[in-house]
Amino acid sequence: MTLEEVVTQGKVLTFPQLAGDEMLALQVQKRLGEIGLLDPPADGRFGPVSQWALSEFLRRMLNVPVAERLGAEGARAMLDPQAASLFPLLPGGDFAGRVVSAMLARGDWVCRHPDCLNIVYVDGTDADGAPNEDSHNKFQDVRLLIRVDAGGVPTVGAAWEATTEPGTFYVKTKKLNVEGAAHIVAGQYKAWSVGIHKANTPSAHEALVQTENLRISRDKDENFDPAGDKIFTGMFGINQHWGFDFARDDVRSASAGCLVGRTRNGHRQFMALVKTDPRFRVNNSYRFMSSVLSPQLVHGGG
Repeated sequence: MTLEEVVTQGKVLTFPQLAGDEMLALQVQKRLGEIGLLDPPADGRFGPVSQWALSEFLRRMLNVPVAERLGAEGARAMLDPQAASLFPLLPGGDFAGRVVSAMLARGDWVCRHPDCLNIVYVDGTDADGAPNEDSHNKFQDVRLLIRVDAGGVPTVGAAWEATTEPGTFYVKTKKLNVEGAAHIVAGQYKAWSVGIHKANTPSAHEALVQTENLRISRDKDENFDPAGDKIFTGMFGINQHWGFDFARDDVRSASAGCLVGRTRNGHRQFMALVKTDPRFRVNNSYRFMSSVLSPQLVHGGG
């Protein structure tokens, strides 16, 4: 069945019934992605997060307190080319706006629901949004949580010092792979779930752990420059964890290629906030999407 057929035939489907129709589920998921409520890619499995996204759209569009069915009116609303204006996206010229504009320019997806969070890392940038020299082996990147408010304006919900790169210890002293230390390739990945970093060790702590493939380069020549390095795709344990309160100017052993927030308290704040996201609340196995941006995309320059 299609949304068009729901309209013409006057069908009313419960969400479980919709989940049983893969063709319709795919169409609804793709539309919810375009509207800014459901992370791509559409997979036809209409689970808790898809149901939450559809419910939020129908509640807002039809002005009802609870939405648990898709009928002709809701299907017609989903097909309306103006449906995306229900959750607008209007980035301005401030730091949050520039980050979101950079994401859109690269083709990244941005969640536009005001209660949801977009996880973003920007290389060579301080926590206040100012560009820096982006030296290696330093916490000179920023970890961001960005919200889009009800008017469509992106805002920085929180920001912390971070690094997206391996430190000197794992690049030169303790090489874990003959091809070199891992360095995540800038891009957007839906690849992390709430879990434990270094489980069953004294340094174990709650983190976003890699649960889906992503792309890395490997610094075999130990020059801290990914240009020209070999690219690999797979599961590498690229987690989002804390940096043990190490000094800002020395990553030390905090990162072998993970996305690392410098301080323990800052990381605890980060985890507490991401767990308020309604997508995680309806599915605690939810895979979070995160973007890694170059400073050139955000600040300009070569």
